[in-house]
Amino acid sequence: MRVMLFRRCRQLVLLFSLVIGLWLGAIVIQKKLPNPNLSNWRFYDLERSSQDSSASIYIPDKTLEVLQKEQADRKRLTNQACQLSPNNLDLDHVIENNKELLDHIIVDDEHQLLYCYIPKVACTNWKRLLMVVMGKANTTDPLSILADDSHRLHVFRRLDNYTSEEIRYRLDNFMKFMFVRHPFERLLSAYRNKFNQNYSSSEYFRSRYGRQIIKQYRSNASEESLAKGHDVTFGEFVQYIIDPRTLSRVSFNEHWRPMIDLCLPCTIQYNLIGKYETLLDDAWLVLEKARLSRLISFPRSERPSSTSQLIEEYTSQLSQDELLQLYHIYELDFRLFDYHHPGFE
Repeated sequence: MRVMLFRRCRQLVLLFSLVIGLWLGAIVIQKKLPNPNLSNWRFYDLERSSQDSSASIYIPDKTLEVLQKEQADRKRLTNQACQLSPNNLDLDHVIENNKELLDHIIVDDEHQLLYCYIPKVACTNWKRLLMVVMGKANTTDPLSILADDSHRLHVFRRLDNYTSEEIRYRLDNFMKFMFVRHPFERLLSAYRNKFNQNYSSSEYFRSRYGRQIIKQYRSNASEESLAKGHDVTFGEFVQYIIDPRTLSRVSFNEHWRPMIDLCLPCTIQYNLIGKYETLLDDAWLVLEKARLSRLISFPRSERPSSTSQLIEEYTSQLSQDELLQLYHIYELDFRLFDYHHPGFE
């Protein structure tokens, strides 16, 4: 009896040891194996302080089905507007003869993403996020990356850097997305950022454009204004934009060039068209489609934009004729992306 009891106890001990051993082994193996969806990208730290604006994973109030329906509606409207748009570019012609038109499309080969960035439509934060997921930054917090670092020329590879065959493959197989914004709000944001506020790039824009604008459109300008270009008014900036002597819109600086000329939405069929007005929800959808939404969220700025509240104040400074000319320059942006302005319905 004692022998049988001893054997039974020994069997239980061995069984318990085996279970514990298998459990510990599984933990070790799980830690060592790479996640096939993330390759070598570092895991996003969800335990960081909630004070970090990008630490918590964003979950939209809308369901996935609702967000997908919004996308379908947007793409349908864009396609309808493109059919009525003159001078649409042929994709094969662009690939073979005008690759430089694809220079705003960032390529993420690892996650099979093509992102067409438009200045003044959250492109800094998108570039920061892509730097993190592509392993181009020694951080998991996009907002810790300096804005200037995200805009450096050789940080990302652009679609125009590939061969024609490679471009076609990526356009056919990668997820393509872009983000848009109300054209007048985007223009005002560019003016305030480059001429009215003190950012790192403001000095260049005041010297390169501000002095020219003041010289052309201001009577009796002071020597200081002519030398520094530091006090351009919004009205003067608009005069420069609508002046027939200014180079064609395709040659505009990227910060005020029409969105359709930067991303060619009538030539390239984008899978997702996000809007600045629904930025977090649309960014979540992009990350969800890329299988990254549970690991990282689009960075939320602690300082929300006030441009939408200021647009009426600034546009009221313009004459009706100036406003009409400005609308015509960005008319296709209004039509393709379903934006409106009072008096121009």
